[in-house]
Amino acid sequence: MTNSLKDQLQHKIDLKTKPTGSLGQLERIALQIGMIQQTLSPELKNPAMLVFAGDHGLADAGVSPYPKEVTWQMVMNFCAGGAAINVFCKQNGINLKVVDAGVDFYFPKDMPVINAKVDMGTKNMLEEPAMTVEQCQEAMMRGAELVKSEAAAGCNVIGFGEMGIGNTSASSLLMHRFLGLPIEQCTGKGAGMVGDKLDYKTSVLKTVSEKYNPTSVEETLATFGGFEIAMMTGAILEARRQQMVILVDGFITTAATLTAIQFDASVRDNCIFCHASEEQGHQLILEHLQAEPVLSLGMRLGEGSGAAVAYPVIQAAATFLNEMASFEDAGVSNKG
Repeated sequence: MTNSLKDQLQHKIDLKTKPTGSLGQLERIALQIGMIQQTLSPELKNPAMLVFAGDHGLADAGVSPYPKEVTWQMVMNFCAGGAAINVFCKQNGINLKVVDAGVDFYFPKDMPVINAKVDMGTKNMLEEPAMTVEQCQEAMMRGAELVKSEAAAGCNVIGFGEMGIGNTSASSLLMHRFLGLPIEQCTGKGAGMVGDKLDYKTSVLKTVSEKYNPTSVEETLATFGGFEIAMMTGAILEARRQQMVILVDGFITTAATLTAIQFDASVRDNCIFCHASEEQGHQLILEHLQAEPVLSLGMRLGEGSGAAVAYPVIQAAATFLNEMASFEDAGVSNKG
């Protein structure tokens, strides 16, 4: 093979029966999937969605309009099949698993929740770091192990979602540290903090940020993160090692992805950014990563919902590459 795989893939895309570039972003996604899988005929197999749930001590400071109990109540809803992520995964044939990364609640043993609990939620960052470095390492390792299991079961495309009251605050702090942007630009309304409440949330996050000066990526994640964010970070790093296509959801998942990229810059190659969240900080991270999201539907739900909704579009990219005729196959005259 004299030409590089990238050139061969681009040639295959360009020779399909269509004007060059006329499938727009689908052509870029097809090229990316081919490069991730290192083949001219990529396949998406056994898609999986891991939704990580964790509580945040900072929620006690009133940074969300919802009480902390909503985290475990929503996990119950996931298990009963009643949430947006359940509906979209079912619609699109995605295997959904719910993971207790650190919810402040003991789930009944007969519930379909993977118990990977590190602790009963993180600590209140106004008083102490969210977690110890050891807890952070444990969370990342457990996330990686879950992805290894999915890969062993034949999955090569994986999405990540989250549930955790207070987790937009943790994500804003991580983004603020890794991108060096003012906390005001990184902080959005989350589950509904507007007006004076948003000002209050911003001032709390400013206080937290000024309290600590972590020196490594790992220490930064431990100081400001959540168990679900740390677990997702470890999962994303492992998905890269397994050469999986990574479906990135909204603000919190993108903050975990940004964190994973601090550990290993090559993670970015495997990521398809599925939608543009309405959460203020998300657009700025996407710009930093030079990411063009697949969808822009005004969503800001989390749970992995945007990744699940975007999946059929991503499937379409692989399908046209494999199944659409070339000019030569179809006996259609090419230009020039």
